[in-house]
Amino acid sequence: MSNIPNELKYTSEHEWVAPTSKGSVFRVGITDFAQGALGDIVYIQLPKIGDQVTSGQVCGEIESTKSVSEIYSPLTGAIVAVNTNLDSQPEAINNDPYGQGWILEIELSQESNGLLSAEDYAKITA
Repeated sequence: MSNIPNELKYTSEHEWVAPTSKGSVFRVGITDFAQGALGDIVYIQLPKIGDQVTSGQVCGEIESTKSVSEIYSPLTGAIVAVNTNLDSQPEAINNDPYGQGWILEIELSQESNGLLSAEDYAKITA
């Protein structure tokens, strides 16, 4: 069974969303379930700071030894930070998907709808 922290919100595409101390800025990554399904992550294509992203649209890619998967933005807004440590250590997503393996931060430009609670996300991964 995968780790699903209660304090986070989730998407049906297996991204997680966490508030930061910066108010309208949210940190995003992929879930423990997703990294487990992907296997060993070997490369990540990050968006650029300043890119505008739309909820539900592709904003990056993750390549593993098994496949290539798209990263979908869970929110609409501007990319304000990316985890450049993943350039040299993409395996951080496998080792610590909710900590050192975070992917990007988005400054929200409109309210988010449709994010799942931990309980609801657990139902789709069961």
